[in-house]
Amino acid sequence: MILFFLSFNLFLLSIYHIFLINVEPSEARLCESKSHAFKGACLSDHNCGMLCRNEGFSGGKCRGFRHRCFCTRRC
Repeated sequence: MILFFLSFNLFLLSIYHIFLINVEPSEARLCESKSHAFKGACLSDHNCGMLCRNEGFSGGKCRGFRHRCFCTRRC
Protein backbone atom coordinates (compact mmCIF):
# COMPACT_ATOMS: atom_id res chain seq x y z
CA MET A 1 0.00 0.00 0.00
CA ILE A 2 2.81 2.40 0.86
CA LEU A 3 4.57 1.51 -2.37
CA PHE A 4 1.42 2.44 -4.29
CA PHE A 5 1.26 5.89 -2.67
CA LEU A 6 4.95 6.52 -3.26
CA SER A 7 4.72 5.56 -6.92
CA PHE A 8 1.54 7.61 -7.35
CA ASN A 9 3.19 10.67 -5.79
CA LEU A 10 6.22 10.20 -8.01
CA PHE A 11 3.91 9.99 -11.02
CA LEU A 12 2.12 13.23 -10.04
CA LEU A 13 5.43 14.96 -9.41
CA SER A 14 6.75 13.96 -12.82
CA ILE A 15 3.55 15.21 -14.53
CA TYR A 16 3.88 18.51 -12.68
CA HIS A 17 7.53 18.78 -13.71
CA ILE A 18 6.66 18.15 -17.38
CA PHE A 19 4.12 20.98 -17.32
CA LEU A 20 6.61 23.34 -15.71
CA ILE A 21 9.23 22.66 -18.37
CA ASN A 22 6.86 22.93 -21.35
CA VAL A 23 5.16 26.18 -20.31
CA GLU A 24 7.22 29.08 -21.62
CA PRO A 25 6.37 32.63 -20.64
CA SER A 26 5.19 34.75 -23.52
CA GLU A 27 6.81 38.09 -24.13
CA ALA A 28 4.51 41.04 -24.49
CA ARG A 29 4.94 43.22 -27.54
CA LEU A 30 6.43 46.64 -26.93
CA CYS A 31 4.80 49.67 -28.53
CA GLU A 32 6.76 52.88 -29.08
CA SER A 33 5.66 56.48 -29.38
CA LYS A 34 7.74 59.63 -29.77
CA SER A 35 7.77 61.67 -26.57
CA HIS A 36 5.71 64.85 -26.73
CA ALA A 37 7.45 66.51 -23.78
CA PHE A 38 11.13 65.76 -24.52
CA LYS A 39 12.88 68.72 -26.15
CA GLY A 40 16.27 68.64 -27.86
CA ALA A 41 18.66 65.78 -28.52
CA CYS A 42 18.20 62.68 -26.40
CA LEU A 43 21.57 61.73 -24.91
CA SER A 44 20.49 59.82 -21.79
CA ASP A 45 18.17 56.80 -21.74
CA HIS A 46 17.58 57.43 -18.03
CA ASN A 47 16.29 60.99 -18.56
CA CYS A 48 14.16 59.84 -21.47
CA GLY A 49 12.71 56.99 -19.40
CA MET A 50 11.86 59.25 -16.46
CA LEU A 51 10.10 61.78 -18.69
CA CYS A 52 8.17 58.99 -20.42
CA ARG A 53 7.02 57.65 -17.04
CA ASN A 54 5.64 61.13 -16.29
CA GLU A 55 3.74 60.91 -19.59
CA GLY A 56 2.15 57.61 -18.48
CA PHE A 57 4.44 55.14 -20.28
CA SER A 58 6.45 52.35 -18.69
CA GLY A 59 9.82 53.62 -19.94
CA GLY A 60 11.73 55.11 -22.83
CA LYS A 61 14.95 55.04 -24.87
CA CYS A 62 16.93 57.33 -27.12
CA ARG A 63 16.80 56.15 -30.73
CA GLY A 64 17.74 57.08 -34.23
CA PHE A 65 20.20 59.28 -36.03
CA ARG A 66 18.45 62.41 -34.73
CA HIS A 67 18.64 61.20 -31.09
CA ARG A 68 14.94 61.36 -30.28
CA CYS A 69 13.26 60.08 -27.13
CA PHE A 70 10.78 57.25 -27.78
CA CYS A 71 8.46 56.15 -24.98
CA THR A 72 7.61 52.46 -24.60
CA ARG A 73 4.73 50.49 -23.12
CA ARG A 74 3.20 47.04 -23.51
CA CYS A 75 0.73 46.85 -26.37
